[in-house]
Amino acid sequence: MLTAGSRAELEGCLLTAIERADLTFLHRLYGEQNEFVRLERFIPQPVIEQCVREVELLEGDVHRNYVPGHKQGGSVSYYMIRQKAPGILALYHSEALRSFLNQLIGGERIEWCPEDDPHSCALYYYTKPGDHIGFHYDTSYYKGARYTVLIGLVEQSEHCRLVARVRKGTAPPEIIETRIAMEPGTMVVFNGDKLWHAVTPLGAHGRRVVLTLQYVTDRRMGPLNKLFSNMKDAFAYFGPAVFMPWGKSR
Repeated sequence: MLTAGSRAELEGCLLTAIERADLTFLHRLYGEQNEFVRLERFIPQPVIEQCVREVELLEGDVHRNYVPGHKQGGSVSYYMIRQKAPGILALYHSEALRSFLNQLIGGERIEWCPEDDPHSCALYYYTKPGDHIGFHYDTSYYKGARYTVLIGLVEQSEHCRLVARVRKGTAPPEIIETRIAMEPGTMVVFNGDKLWHAVTPLGAHGRRVVLTLQYVTDRRMGPLNKLFSNMKDAFAYFGPAVFMPWGKSR
């Protein structure tokens, strides 16, 4: 079991998992699937257990959101994770994980998002019947590419699934729809501008919590894109208060 905020233990667990991975195969598969790959139960159990404990601690900070015809669910922003979830924060800031992702993705080196991005490390709670999100891209408002890493933490549903429409590198391109149960420790990595994806509605008595980590190749963002990004996060995820001084510092 990890002690809260123990970065050394977390890094050791992640390094063990990384050493077991066939990076050459995963990198090839990632490219063949148009910058998308799924790694079943990749994150070690001690790390997941720590994250799940923090998921429970953050229950009172979940912001419920509803966008008619597109999404319904709950979210916790990076600002709250930074305040109350040292284990999740350490996972996002893990050098071992970022180094692995850089090798998996290839190309330009990825970096963590700026500290004022509430979506850089966030939790999605699917806890009420009908919670879902419609098809979308994780559009990059940054000057560079934006990569999404999804990690399953709680999966207690037979119906709520990540649906990924993967464009495989064939001629002509072949689009394959994959439905993914985000079991604890399962990790999905993709280029946000390339994967058309959704989450199907949660059924009765279900519960699903997923961690999202965001990485970018260029941390700069123009003022107009910053406005669009803030509006999206305020109204579709974390609420307008997240951008107030007390929302960032509490």
